[in-house]
Amino acid sequence: MLALATGPGDVFGRSHFSPGHFTASAFVLAPDATSLLLIFHRRLGRWLQPGGHIEPGDESLEAAARREVAEETGVAEFLLPGSGPVDDTLLDLDVHPIPAHGAEPAHEHFDVRVLLRARSTALVPGPDVGGARWVPLAEVAAAMTDESVRRVAAKLAEIRHA
Repeated sequence: MLALATGPGDVFGRSHFSPGHFTASAFVLAPDATSLLLIFHRRLGRWLQPGGHIEPGDESLEAAARREVAEETGVAEFLLPGSGPVDDTLLDLDVHPIPAHGAEPAHEHFDVRVLLRARSTALVPGPDVGGARWVPLAEVAAAMTDESVRRVAAKLAEIRHA
């Protein structure tokens, strides 16, 4: 990630394919911090955390993650840091391959992941996702997801019980 960040080109633009570009996502906990918000990613066929590409108007990576959460799930209000067992914070970094699709070649997403806690559990899934749901932290490992989501869910469960 450091090499990409200091490399040439617009590393935050979605057309930077070699080796890829930065993305932003959020692991959103329910208000009681017992469940995790996941969306069904149609193209990848998995339940993942909300997130995506950084847009030119995004003021920061966290702002991009918050925008993506709102677009994909309708969740736009979050509890303030320090209001529970976990705070809003940089939570995780992940680099994962993205298969070629249409005119886009295979590339990597350098995902910066933040932690948020929703003010409410009400969901309004956006048209670009196949669904959104709250999954109890203890059940994320059984969900049709990937290893990076299971790893972060285990980390969140540890933080919550600490």
